[in-house]
Amino acid sequence: MSDLPDLPDLIVPSRFCGPPSSGNGGWSAGSMAPHAGADRPHDHTGPWPAITVSLLAPPPLEVAMTVTPDDDGVVAAYDGRPVLSARCVGHAVADVEPVAPEEARAAEASYAGLTSHPFPTCFSCGTGREPGDGLRIFPGRVADVPAEDGAPSRTRVAATWTPDPTVAEDFHAYADPHPRASLPVTWAALDCVGGWAGDLEERLMVLARMTARLDSLPAIGEEHVLVGMGRGRDGRKTWTSSTLYDAGGRVVASAEHLWIAVDPAVFA
Repeated sequence: MSDLPDLPDLIVPSRFCGPPSSGNGGWSAGSMAPHAGADRPHDHTGPWPAITVSLLAPPPLEVAMTVTPDDDGVVAAYDGRPVLSARCVGHAVADVEPVAPEEARAAEASYAGLTSHPFPTCFSCGTGREPGDGLRIFPGRVADVPAEDGAPSRTRVAATWTPDPTVAEDFHAYADPHPRASLPVTWAALDCVGGWAGDLEERLMVLARMTARLDSLPAIGEEHVLVGMGRGRDGRKTWTSSTLYDAGGRVVASAEHLWIAVDPAVFA
C-alpha cells in the first residue's frame, strides 16, 4: 500500500452518529472501505472485495481524521491516535438465511429498542431519529435458526428498510438508471441489525470490527429486508452476522461483526 497517493481526510458528519458524540460504527467503517478496496469496480455498483474495518476508538464527529497507508491496509487517525483501520480480506462472508418481507415487517413491532434503547440517536437503528434523517431500521425477533450437533439455536431478527433520497449518492455513474444508497449508508444498514441479534438487550456493546461484502448497492425507494443472526459469545465478545436483501430476494450485501461489551459509565 505504500505506493498509494495521498488519501483524503475522513470526516464523520454529526448526522451519522451512533452515540451522540461519536460516529455510527457501520457508517464510519463504510467510509473507510473505499480506501482499502483498491480493486473496486469503476462504476461503483459492485461487487466489492470483502473488507474488514476495525474500530480502535469511538470515531469523532465533524473533525478531520488523517488516512494513511500501512503495511496491511489503511489507518485513520485523529490527534495522533488511530481510530479506524481497514484492509481487504480473502475469506468469504456467509449470508444469513432470508426472511419474507411480510414477516420482517411484522417483526418490527417487537423491536426491543422501542422499549429501551442505549443509543436513541443512532443513525441506523435509533428511535429518536426522524424519517428522512436516520435509517430507522427496527429489527424484531423472528424464528431462530436451528444449530447442528446439539448446539444452541441462533437468534435471528429482521426488519424492512426503504432507502430514501437523502441517503443517495449523486456523484457516481451507475450501470442502471436507479439511484443507489451510498457505500457508507449500506454499511450502516448492515451494522445494528447484528447488534440486536446479539445480546444488546442484556448489556451495552459497541462495534469493534466489521467485515462486509457488497454485491451491489441498495436502490433508493425500493423496500429491502435486513436479517441479523447471533453467532456466539465469549466473555465480553459477541459475534453476529447480517444480510441485506432487495425486493426480488437477491442478496445485496452481507456482514460479520465483533462486538465488545463496555461499562456504560466508562463509555460515557
